[in-house]
Amino acid sequence: MSRPLRVAVVGAGPAGIYTVDALIKSGADVGVDIFERMPAPFGLIRYGVAPDHPRIKGIVDALHRVLEKPGVRLFGNVDYGTDLKLEELRQFYDAVVFATGAVDDRPLDVPGVDLVGSHGAADFVSWYDGHPDVARTWPLTARSVAVLGAGNVAIDVARVLAKSAEEMLSTEIPDNVHAGLAASAVTDVHVFGRRGPAQAKFTPLELRELDHSPTVEVVVDPEDIEFDEGSLAAIRASKQVDMVVKTLQEWAIRDVGTRPRRLHLHFFHAPTAILGTDGHVTGLRTERTELTGDGTVRGTGTFHDWDVQAVYRAVGYRSTHLADLPFDHVSDTVPHSRGRVLDLDDDLVPGAYVSGWIKRGPIGLIGHTKGCSSETVTSLLADAPTLRPAPQPEPGAVVAFLRERGIEFTTWQGWKNLDAYERALGAPHGRERIKVVDRPEMLKASRQG
Repeated sequence: MSRPLRVAVVGAGPAGIYTVDALIKSGADVGVDIFERMPAPFGLIRYGVAPDHPRIKGIVDALHRVLEKPGVRLFGNVDYGTDLKLEELRQFYDAVVFATGAVDDRPLDVPGVDLVGSHGAADFVSWYDGHPDVARTWPLTARSVAVLGAGNVAIDVARVLAKSAEEMLSTEIPDNVHAGLAASAVTDVHVFGRRGPAQAKFTPLELRELDHSPTVEVVVDPEDIEFDEGSLAAIRASKQVDMVVKTLQEWAIRDVGTRPRRLHLHFFHAPTAILGTDGHVTGLRTERTELTGDGTVRGTGTFHDWDVQAVYRAVGYRSTHLADLPFDHVSDTVPHSRGRVLDLDDDLVPGAYVSGWIKRGPIGLIGHTKGCSSETVTSLLADAPTLRPAPQPEPGAVVAFLRERGIEFTTWQGWKNLDAYERALGAPHGRERIKVVDRPEMLKASRQG
């Protein structure tokens, strides 16, 4: 090809930006445009990571450096599937990489899941992270709350529910989130895992952070500290599992303190029903489980009803079906071979690629996405000589197309304008930033600088 390879990346979260980084670092003559439906970049980092995790949000600094590189452009506030589709992208790009992540809650099939007060964790995370497309208020009237799940999202949700609003004020939470947390009635948060401590998916650092709050007492029932041969093998095989187990064992044997709120970690409890009266949550029913010898569990037939007024389901995320792409509704991913999109007959979809959670499912930490992106880019560059050339590869052609459609897109400079605006909002209060929630206000700040 006598001109630079033109690549579009759909999604400006870690997977999309790591894909861009791999393309640029490959040394190939390539120009990359990133399309993001939000006015701001960074995806999961901005709208999926708990605000009291500045260490993880520090990853933004590395992603920022990628978007500063020559040959990279950002088009924010552009919704794939609505504002433009695959065939339209193919007019301007030789290849398209989809890196849209997983933002919806995985369903939980138990009676009562649709009661008022039964919430998906993803919706709550979007609220406390200031996502512009969700409601500005959240019902925090429950005194006792259940969180279902034994992973990092579950303890993020539990921690935000349990901590005082004043503790969260040092973060970038929007004013409406602070006001909502300040009015919260919660005194007890119960986290339920259906398996044992050795099977929990918490990372050690995330788990230990639960105990750092001066207002939250972490409580573990000694009866829930139980291991079989499969559990012991998992502990021996993984330093992380060993650290998690040791932390839980320490908490189980200590005396319960006097902090005003309590966060209870329960193991060997499988949810069987969300209980309700007059359409509202009034309790949770769990079945006690037991280890079977290999680290798995089975029900014991013993049930327990918990007095809770809200239930948060943190049982996993799933991706959504993208327009004009095949989709596996069992794994909630796009079928692929080493990142090359396959149709439902296992034939290649020319010029279409996937990276990140839309490719492999919502598993692994943010850093694990680098290897996934590298694999996709390797496939794309190997295919480059045989890709159908875009009819309109000139960089200005897609800009003209978006403007003709009346799409108010944001740019990398626009993000820097918004970033400065949010920091200016926080400065008088001694805060690093106050996140803007309203989409029109984000667009205005992006334009004005």
